[in-house]
Amino acid sequence: MKEIYFDNSSTTVVSKKAAEIVMHVMTCDYGNPSSLHQKGVDAEKYIKNAKKQIAKTLKVSDNEIYFTSGGTESNNWALIGGARANRRAGNKILTTPMEHPAVSEPLKILASEGFEIVTIPVDSQGRLDMQVLENEMTEDVILISMMYVNNEIGAVTPVAEIGRLKKIKCPKALYHVDAIQAYGKYVIYPRELGIDLLSVSGHKLHGPKGTGFLYKADSAKLLPLIYGGGQQNALRSGTENVPGIAGLGAAAEEAYTDFDAKIAHMRALRDRMIAGLSEIDNVVIHGMPGDEGAPHIVNAAFIGVGAEVLQHTLENQGIYVSAGSACSSHKRAGSPTLTAIDASREEMESSVRFSFAENNTEEEVDEALAYLKQMLPMLRRYRRK
Repeated sequence: MKEIYFDNSSTTVVSKKAAEIVMHVMTCDYGNPSSLHQKGVDAEKYIKNAKKQIAKTLKVSDNEIYFTSGGTESNNWALIGGARANRRAGNKILTTPMEHPAVSEPLKILASEGFEIVTIPVDSQGRLDMQVLENEMTEDVILISMMYVNNEIGAVTPVAEIGRLKKIKCPKALYHVDAIQAYGKYVIYPRELGIDLLSVSGHKLHGPKGTGFLYKADSAKLLPLIYGGGQQNALRSGTENVPGIAGLGAAAEEAYTDFDAKIAHMRALRDRMIAGLSEIDNVVIHGMPGDEGAPHIVNAAFIGVGAEVLQHTLENQGIYVSAGSACSSHKRAGSPTLTAIDASREEMESSVRFSFAENNTEEEVDEALAYLKQMLPMLRRYRRK
């Protein structure tokens, strides 16, 4: 059976180049980068090279890149380390109701420590209420955390505008951007955007799982979460994952090679999927229209069909998608994102996400659409019974 993989926002296939360098480092240049002998020196070169590769894509200094175990650690570190380091300056943190749990859960920890968490509302398409945000940008704000691209509906945050406002209204605050769904899909220059902290995950851009980085501006005050041998300027101790870091560097470099063509291709696939879904009765598209939304994510509610039923029906045909808002086993609670945009309960229960990469094709989109059109009437009749 042919495989059609439309779940690239969950994870991506590791690129051949990234996989090859991971294997080489694991089996040949396997030294500990803290060792003073040649094997250690050779291993350290991979870390330095990956820093250069990543820093070049962001137009920042190599020493502003810190490697982590992935996006969750990067977000936790930016939020908890950033808030605790700047506690004397204030206690107010601004965020949105659509953040990934890797942000919303650490914010709960900070709330329990006495920090004030202010959530800025969004409209039905995921647009931030900029007037409310501006009003909340008071002198006691120490941290602003906004995701660049929402992982469920592809809504895009105006990061540049927020950076400009922050500089005027609360210049001492740290500005953290969760770029896990945006890095590799947008050109991001933190210094130009006023971003102090930027989180990225390797497996979202054809790098290995268990890898990620945090961009930390030299001027940003940040306490470590992990203590030990003092690696990475004593801010993130622990022997570095050299094979993973080497693979992440390769993947980052590849992501911004032929960048415009890749993004145009993904956006064409997204537009093609939306156009096809719009021809099907009782399908609701969530998120921002046209070029406002991210180039690689489509979220659609198939009214009358449970999301998990649809997901597994597609899987039986070799088509892999993500259930947009799976309900928990003990309560009917939709996703924070769909709740924030005021989606109906029926929409929450039937939402599915399609997410694309550069290796997907128009033929795959057409095949998925054809199958959806064929089997949706049957699934709806079955549910009514």
